[in-house]
Amino acid sequence: MDQINQTNLTDKKLLKCSLNKVSLETELSETLYNTMKDFVLSNPTWDQYKLINSALATFLVQNGCTDNSVSEIYLNQLFTPSKSF
Repeated sequence: MDQINQTNLTDKKLLKCSLNKVSLETELSETLYNTMKDFVLSNPTWDQYKLINSALATFLVQNGCTDNSVSEIYLNQLFTPSKSF
């Protein structure tokens, strides 16, 4: 019974963590930064946050991640048009 309660508690903690957002700071090459900036400026439905989330989700899914939240981000970006018409 304790193991079931422990599992439920762990599941609740994981759910709570998945709803939180985390700030990320990283260095990019100038070429990558300029390309990202140009993409965001020419695609008004995208911003740097959506681009980074999409890129990370794509990388993770293509490398074996099976988390449903990550898969959802990946699939959503597949069916979102890059340019607004």
